[in-house]
Amino acid sequence: MIKNIDLTKIIFIIVLLTFINSTIYFISSNMKLKELRNNKEVINNIFVKEEEKFSEDAMMKLLVNLNLKFPHIVMAQAKLESSNFKSKIFIKNNNMFGMKVANIRPTTNLGSQNGHAYFKSWTDCVLDYALYQAAYLNRIKSEKEYYQYLSNNYAEDKRYVRKVKEIAEQIK
Repeated sequence: MIKNIDLTKIIFIIVLLTFINSTIYFISSNMKLKELRNNKEVINNIFVKEEEKFSEDAMMKLLVNLNLKFPHIVMAQAKLESSNFKSKIFIKNNNMFGMKVANIRPTTNLGSQNGHAYFKSWTDCVLDYALYQAAYLNRIKSEKEYYQYLSNNYAEDKRYVRKVKEIAEQIK
């Protein structure tokens, strides 16, 4: 009987300590995220490098170096969203993904222009997409899951995923 009580107390203490530890971790993580959201300078300094002229090769290299998931799909998205890097939003806003201003997650955008986020450079736009992936796509493991996410959360066109897949196949 005494051993059962001791075991019950030990289990209770372990559960209680785990709960307290998880709560502390959640609160501190949330505070750090709020600090980052409020400090664009910190976000902009994460990726400091001499500005490189845009090219698809330079972009693909950056996608790979940033360890983005499925870089060939991300490149396909950029090509589709920016009309093969010729759209007004890409040229004037350095925005190749047609992204809107991010209000909830860390971002590198400088605000809104022409109804879309604008960036200091194309590399800042790619970095912003990396932050987007980190915030919303970190549990995605397969291309199928990635395309499903795009279909459910990103695409405004019902044929978006099919179009991206076609372009991604050409890139591969």
